[in-house]
Amino acid sequence: MQFLNGGRMNAYGAGGSLMLDYEDYKPEREYDAELRYTNISLNTFDSSTAVQGSANSQSLGLWARARYPTPLTVLDRPLRAVFELAHTEFLGDLRGALGFNSLSSIGTGIELDRSASDPIFSRVRVVFRYQFGQNVHGTSIGLAASF
Repeated sequence: MQFLNGGRMNAYGAGGSLMLDYEDYKPEREYDAELRYTNISLNTFDSSTAVQGSANSQSLGLWARARYPTPLTVLDRPLRAVFELAHTEFLGDLRGALGFNSLSSIGTGIELDRSASDPIFSRVRVVFRYQFGQNVHGTSIGLAASF
């Protein structure tokens, strides 16, 4: 408990990701899919005695998004409906560390194409997501901008 009163934890990590990406863009719809493997080795250094250690953080994730134009026009571009699916399997030291081995999500939202009026932020997206897994579930609202 002494760590809670002025303790510290310093950590460094090294690793990377390997990703396969599929994109199919047409005026009537857009599809994106990604398969990603991530492996990052984490180690503590110069930390309080109670929090020294290491971990091998590994995950395998599949993510997909579909966009469809709606009949509504905003900023001279069609407003898009967005649908997302994602699933992540936690591997190595991450497996079970938070009480679950995998996490999935499903989401829907809208996307505003701003490319006609703002070349810096070409798209702005709001997506409502439901996340679920063993012993866990929740919701989120995400705001994203493409540039």
